[in-house]
Amino acid sequence: MSSVEVKSFANADEINDNFNNAKIEAVNVGGQRIMKLSLEPGWKWSNDIKPTVGTDSCQATHLGVIVSGTVAVKHNDGTEMSYTAGDAYSIAPGHDGWVVGDDPAVVYEFAGKWGE
Repeated sequence: MSSVEVKSFANADEINDNFNNAKIEAVNVGGQRIMKLSLEPGWKWSNDIKPTVGTDSCQATHLGVIVSGTVAVKHNDGTEMSYTAGDAYSIAPGHDGWVVGDDPAVVYEFAGKWGE
């Protein structure tokens, strides 16, 4: 039997706005969790998330698409890259990340945990 499951972020299954400069909305569809991350200018993982998770760098794997704004990432080995609206990305554990510029960033992520 065919099936279609549709959910809207307007009625997210989870909302977490307990982090500085960030809001996480998540829906569960097809047995998968998809997150919408809204990151404000000035957001930086090492400032806004690190105190909550307590690791020296982000240890999550990220797979997603950025729909607005620009985010930069720097790995523990010094490798640095930025991604912007229209880019798909995969980020390995062991990094810091931050919003670049004065515009908010909105990303959708399909794998990994975020700030949890």
